[in-house]
Amino acid sequence: MSTGSTTRVITTHKLLEMKQKGEKISMLTAYDYTSAKIVDEAGIDIILVGDSAANVMAGHETTLPITIDQMIYHAQSVMRAVKNPLVVVDMPFGTYQGNPKEAVRSAIRIMKESEADAVKMEGGSEIMESVERILSTGIPVMGHLGLTPQSIHKFGTYAVRAKEEAEAKKLIEDAIALEKAGCFAIVLEKIPAVLAKQVSEALSIPVIGIGAGKYCDGQVLVMHDMLGLNNSFSPRFLRRYGNMYEEYLKAFRNYVEDVKSGDFPNESEQY
Repeated sequence: MSTGSTTRVITTHKLLEMKQKGEKISMLTAYDYTSAKIVDEAGIDIILVGDSAANVMAGHETTLPITIDQMIYHAQSVMRAVKNPLVVVDMPFGTYQGNPKEAVRSAIRIMKESEADAVKMEGGSEIMESVERILSTGIPVMGHLGLTPQSIHKFGTYAVRAKEEAEAKKLIEDAIALEKAGCFAIVLEKIPAVLAKQVSEALSIPVIGIGAGKYCDGQVLVMHDMLGLNNSFSPRFLRRYGNMYEEYLKAFRNYVEDVKSGDFPNESEQY
């Protein structure tokens, strides 16, 4: 399999240096070769091959249905394109919860078959044994706390997490435990900005936010959301950097019109 450069410009050590220098970290999802190549060229620091592919690529309502085989496929596609950013792959639901041995097998599969740089796991104390087992094999792990979409049926809502004191206290404890275990970074999703600030200041590893305010060490968004391709999703934390839904629609309609009218192809577009 032909993949991207093995001498990545952005490494876990580089990210730690960025945190120490106060340099913000940019992170974006990608799921295919073409988009990953553009994201790489744009200068992104981290590409997340997210299980959000279940939503934006496959049309599922939650992230739960995506399989490890599908995640590896998306990761392989991304890896063929990238030279500079660190590539992190989400471990999908069911590959690490409750079974540390299965977690290690899954993480090793992802790393061997995709040649990515790290894996990401959702949860704190509930999955700590799996995190520690994976780290013991030498595989870098990024944590994920706050709103954890793989646990949507437990929460029953995508509302802001950790607004109550008890949950906020547990989140801080989990973040510290993940750092102590050896995670190289943590994503905080949809929590109060003041809590994210507390966590970012308490940890020496980078904290990446999504809907967690400006005090994190970096930010992550889903590519389809920030491009405006997913025009039905408009949470407060999302800033749209394009209106690609309308651009795509306009291009497709123009193509249909040109084909129907016989304007495409014209004489200069044939052999």
